[in-house]
Amino acid sequence: MTFKIEAQKIENVTVTYSAVTGIGEEEGVMRRDPSDVIKVNDLYYVWYSKGPIKTGYDATVWYATSPDGHHWTEKGMALAKGKPGSWEAGSVFTPNIMVAEGKYWLFYTGTSKNYGKGFNPDSKIGIAVSNSPDGPWERLSTNPILTNSNHSQDFDSHLIDDACLIARNNQYWLYYKGRKLGESPHYTKMGVAIANKPEGPYVKYKGNPVINGGHAVLAWPKGKGVAAIIGKTGPDELIRAVLYSDDGFHFKKTHHVENGPDAGGAYRSNNFLDAGDVAPINWGVEIESTDTSLPFLHRYDLNWGN
Repeated sequence: MTFKIEAQKIENVTVTYSAVTGIGEEEGVMRRDPSDVIKVNDLYYVWYSKGPIKTGYDATVWYATSPDGHHWTEKGMALAKGKPGSWEAGSVFTPNIMVAEGKYWLFYTGTSKNYGKGFNPDSKIGIAVSNSPDGPWERLSTNPILTNSNHSQDFDSHLIDDACLIARNNQYWLYYKGRKLGESPHYTKMGVAIANKPEGPYVKYKGNPVINGGHAVLAWPKGKGVAAIIGKTGPDELIRAVLYSDDGFHFKKTHHVENGPDAGGAYRSNNFLDAGDVAPINWGVEIESTDTSLPFLHRYDLNWGN
């Protein structure tokens, strides 16, 4: 697929970051891959990968709540690793959330292998469902609901990861990242799969990939279309940008984004209602790290001024 950027005025988005309590830097603890943020009653909820090493390949899914988006209370593990020998025995990580049909749908990535020397990820995407954002969570019997392609030339023939959900046109759109066999993470691209029900089946769009870059997926409804932020991974014409698509498949650059975010989740103010008029995303939770710490979480805020 050829990605073309049309001549147009490119506006600027600036990003500011701030520390959070409860899920921030902690010695010996990794927290990363935050989900989108939802609000239930008076509390914000976020899910994330937690584990003992830098990567997400030895992790479980945890969650936290906050009254204000700044001060968080870690509530506990939402999803443990799968049974030995299963597709999700090695790690469960990069969670994301969707609210639909009166239930909470926790999308997550799983790998079958234990992390170690020579590790090669074989990630797939599954879903757990609950009547409450606090769980308990029940894995779907149809898991994994999205798997890597069996055709070596496809962009997602090695792995898929990082579900991001949008409700639009009475359907559920799952944007995800994929990597081709033999290619490095720098060549990660984004695809989409669509379902008529939140549990699926999710059918991949035949024209995938829809975006030829991006290490983590952050997409949201904008008007009748879809917008996405691309971080620092991908071709020069795509990185550090907001892209927009009228149809959800063909994207063009609309904004330059200074200073990230690279792998964040966003507060979804309408909790995934297919209302057709959604406020822009303005803040969320993002991964951070230092030379002396394991990854941790902090907050970002967006300024959509020119």
